Amino acid sequence: MSTIRRLRRRPDFLAAAGGRRFHTERLSAQGRLREPDEERDGARAEGLFLGFTITKRVGHATERNRIRRRLRSALVLVADDAPEIGADVVVIARRPALDAPFESLVEDLRRALRTVTRPPGPKPAGAKPAHSPDRPNPVRGPRRGRNRAAGPSPLPVSMAPDGSTDG
Repeated sequence: MSTIRRLRRRPDFLAAAGGRRFHTERLSAQGRLREPDEERDGARAEGLFLGFTITKRVGHATERNRIRRRLRSALVLVADDAPEIGADVVVIARRPALDAPFESLVEDLRRALRTVTRPPGPKPAGAKPAHSPDRPNPVRGPRRGRNRAAGPSPLPVSMAPDGSTDG
């Protein structure tokens, strides 16, 4: 049986947001694999750390607490199947988790833990990352923002006869 401990510190929640993701109608999960020598509270961090996030947009406090209790109960059933790996996982609950059948919550949580804690596969030899700095993102085009060279605006601005712009 895998021991699942609580994720408590904000930096750990934020770090998990940079890892793999899993989404269903009832919840989303974000997770990252920890380095083997990472520490928590002065001791070596071992096993799975899990935290719940349930925003106010989901509902009032009683509804959010009910969702949290349902997810904790589902986690007790999933703990036996949880992977034996050092990872941080954040589960973000959605409104449908309040009325969803309990079995679907258990299955969603089981699938989420499997997905976000899966070790990375081997990279093919000579493969480049999907979005390297020397190759722009094919979907969004070149990056724009503070780091671009100063110069005229790349977007044309139409001028009215009185000199005002349309923007």
